[in-house]
Amino acid sequence: MNLDKDRLFFDNAYFIIGTSYAGKSTMVKELAKKHNGIACEENYHDNYQGQLDAREFPCLCYTRDLEDWHDFIRRSPREYKDWIDGVKKECEIIELRMLPEICSQGKPVFVDTNISIETLKKIAPLDHTLVMLSDPQIPIQRFFDRPDPEKQFLYRLIMEEPDPEKAMDNYRQGLQLICSQEAYDELENAGFRTIYRDENRTIGQTLALVEKAFRLTPPSS
Repeated sequence: MNLDKDRLFFDNAYFIIGTSYAGKSTMVKELAKKHNGIACEENYHDNYQGQLDAREFPCLCYTRDLEDWHDFIRRSPREYKDWIDGVKKECEIIELRMLPEICSQGKPVFVDTNISIETLKKIAPLDHTLVMLSDPQIPIQRFFDRPDPEKQFLYRLIMEEPDPEKAMDNYRQGLQLICSQEAYDELENAGFRTIYRDENRTIGQTLALVEKAFRLTPPSS
């Protein structure tokens, strides 16, 4: 990491942004394993050691201080979308506090990040950010297909509602707002290299494309 007039600049960090189900988490893990690096996987900011103040981080503290998780799924689609947007902004603050120490270890750092497009253009070389995209409908249709404990917990909450079908429809409308075509287009036109999800491509083949995008040379044997 370099400091340029008190401005953070991470020249040994590689950032992946994009949509859900595009392979970001898998690539971060594979890159770190192959290049002897550090994997900052999805939600790595959960390891932040500081005590979060609800006045500074109201969105992140919402779930921490939530008394009835059914209230989480009962929010309107717009409330859900606004909360997600707020979480991303707050996560960026925490990530920028964590990354200097992580990047000081002298290894390449691969980050599945919430940091915004405009911030990434300021803190890293242009070819150190990659966009990975899947069809916007995939996260909506397959959100509860994954065995993630968090997703299955939300699914159980929805099924416990007096009208599960209505509750599920409400939740999916929130996902529709989050996974909109507008959000997809913003990522696609961000000015970074882009890789699109391809069901016929192997993990190894995708990894090769990611390495090429990042201009990573194969590690010496």
